[in-house]
Amino acid sequence: MLLLVFGEHLSRNALLPALAPRIDGTSNSFSVAAFSLLQRIDEKLCSALGCFNRPVSDFAAWKITSATLSPENAREGLKKPANQSILQVEIQNRLAIPILLPNLEISLTDAEESELKSIELAPKEWLPQSWQESHPDFSKFGAPAGEIIQAELPITLPPNAAGYRVRILYPQ
Repeated sequence: MLLLVFGEHLSRNALLPALAPRIDGTSNSFSVAAFSLLQRIDEKLCSALGCFNRPVSDFAAWKITSATLSPENAREGLKKPANQSILQVEIQNRLAIPILLPNLEISLTDAEESELKSIELAPKEWLPQSWQESHPDFSKFGAPAGEIIQAELPITLPPNAAGYRVRILYPQ
């Protein structure tokens, strides 16, 4: 039993995200209750033995709920160049624990789906300034459980751009 307790303590940064239920309601009630018990045990172990609490990176935690690319000049009365657009992205941490914020990668493609341009944005570049101010230690603690983040990103499109993809990634 003692070996099991110390094993949990040593592997907590891999074990907790793997067992964390999803906030979006897709987890069954048994797994939610079991995870709640595991968190209470983990908190007691951490208070007794000390823990290094750091957010973990987990692709499965993130859900891009919407991504829309719209011309900025349509809203601005043609004050901006024709190739200036706004990418609106909504992303959610679906797990019941804080998760490290990912980079966003925007791939712009032509009509044949060939990539024209790829843009990679670190969290400081894509997170709204108001969100960064309300979560000053986001790089240390990650995004809270269930957090939904809405961002608007200005993007200059190549002249023959016809499509786009938004992906999350963690730098190596």
